[in-house]
Amino acid sequence: MQAARPLALFLSDLHLQPSHPATCAAFLRFLAGPAAAAEAVYLLGDIFEYWAGDDDLADPFAAGIVAALRRLADSGTRLYWIAGNRDFLVGPAFAAAAGLTLLSEPHVLELAGLRIALVHGDAECTDDSKYMAFRAQVRDPAWQAQFLALPLAQRKDIIAGLRQGSKAAQSGPDYRLTDVNPDAIAALFARTGCAVLIHGHTHQPALHTLGALRRYVLPDWECDAPPLRGGFLALTADGQLHTHPLP
Repeated sequence: MQAARPLALFLSDLHLQPSHPATCAAFLRFLAGPAAAAEAVYLLGDIFEYWAGDDDLADPFAAGIVAALRRLADSGTRLYWIAGNRDFLVGPAFAAAAGLTLLSEPHVLELAGLRIALVHGDAECTDDSKYMAFRAQVRDPAWQAQFLALPLAQRKDIIAGLRQGSKAAQSGPDYRLTDVNPDAIAALFARTGCAVLIHGHTHQPALHTLGALRRYVLPDWECDAPPLRGGFLALTADGQLHTHPLP
């Protein structure tokens, strides 16, 4: 008997970029394989290493990813997108080209008898006060309009500088990857009334339980350098959530 079609797949933190061809190839295989067999796919942020604006859609690398997403959407799989801390400038032109729907966070999904909250995860890392201030700035519509008014090449130079600064900070002796704050997670569960939370961002995949509450943390993808990693979460019609590593 043929297996039932998965209701939804969830993934995040691929950090797609031209310098990571194996990770990009793994994503394209995912779109042509598991994703094509699912009713819906939820992309929960940081799919790209960075996104400088929808006027970058003509870039050959970006165009190839968008075309693959569009083929999947045209085949009948519904696609949904939540912004990450790297690709929060994805906008309506990208969504139209890729055939996907942009979601605000938290997004509450009711499916297979479950009430599920979906976020990227960075907004819950409230212990990192410097990042939270930066996030508030770059998510402000006025700031985004001003930034997007700059020439594309200038935006990319600014982003490259920010990325270099981030890499330098991460290599410092005092760097630690900030995890989500427990109080922020508890507040998110209470605000949404959900029993299941799915997010990425922290690159610390796990299932955390607190009584009847479940929090699934998605893995990041890295297929170009060891340790190789990646995977996605699948929801089936019986209300079960299954983790799937990349082959």
